[in-house]
Amino acid sequence: MKYTFFLYSDETAYAEKSEADMQQELAVFGAYIGALQEAGVFVATDWLQPTATATTVSMRNGEAIVHDGPFSETKEQLGGYFIIEAASLDVALEWAKKCPVAHYGRVEVRASAMGG
Repeated sequence: MKYTFFLYSDETAYAEKSEADMQQELAVFGAYIGALQEAGVFVATDWLQPTATATTVSMRNGEAIVHDGPFSETKEQLGGYFIIEAASLDVALEWAKKCPVAHYGRVEVRASAMGG
């Protein structure tokens, strides 16, 4: 079963980080990705651009409404995701607990509705 980890954190915290801090953070994520790959559960990941770069689209009465910016203003923003292949939700949750974002943000875990 595929599980997606949605990574939520306060993106304004990144503005305050030094280059050295960012390199250290990238190394932590690199180690996590390596562990997922070594375990054979890694499928995909991506780190998203800040919410200020977002464009939101909705349809009303057959007409497209396009807005600059994110869907909603919140303290935590969707900043990226991981997709893994795991035998069960319990296994997926164990990997989510090891995700670096779990230490300063939130990791939402959802099973694929399309199966496998």
